[in-house]
Amino acid sequence: MDYLYYPQPLADLISAFSRLPGIGPKTAGRLAFFLLQHADDAVKLEQAIRDALHNIKQCSICGNYTDSDPCQICGSERRDKSLLCIVEHPRDVVALERTGEYKGLYHVLHGVLSPMDGVGPEQLNLSSLMGRLEKVKEVVLAVNPTVEGEATALYISKMLKPLNIKVTRLAHGLPIGGDLEYADEVTIARALEGRRPL
Repeated sequence: MDYLYYPQPLADLISAFSRLPGIGPKTAGRLAFFLLQHADDAVKLEQAIRDALHNIKQCSICGNYTDSDPCQICGSERRDKSLLCIVEHPRDVVALERTGEYKGLYHVLHGVLSPMDGVGPEQLNLSSLMGRLEKVKEVVLAVNPTVEGEATALYISKMLKPLNIKVTRLAHGLPIGGDLEYADEVTIARALEGRRPL
């Protein structure tokens, strides 16, 4: 976007918005102009960002974002402590919790292995994982089915193999309402691998 015609503070605001994921230059411009026209909303947004940056931290046990330590999930007596689900990001915890089906604990990696991007095991939240496995009977690997996610799942499963803990992976396959003709070969292959009796 050509910032030449904007006053510098407005150009800086548009530039800041455009660095956010999924926000292109046009959307960034619309957001900036909206906030200038709605000062009350801009002040509320500013305060919400400050509050989040000041009050949200990582749970010292699982690595999820929280405003208390430990987080509500780790501190709950109702959770199944024999079941540990490993996810890439805190937003993945929210996605799994929305289902209402999972009742165990979580461990958030804050990324996946990606040697091309300089992300090795040391950059992930793996060091605290081993200390959490005393009562765990099953580890569910709920990382995304990408090349990096698969490499991360393989690395963790090899790491846990000597501990005789059951390691499972979320099933992959066709989404509800999806058509076979539009699915790629890998998705169909995974759906066939994960088939189960009715």
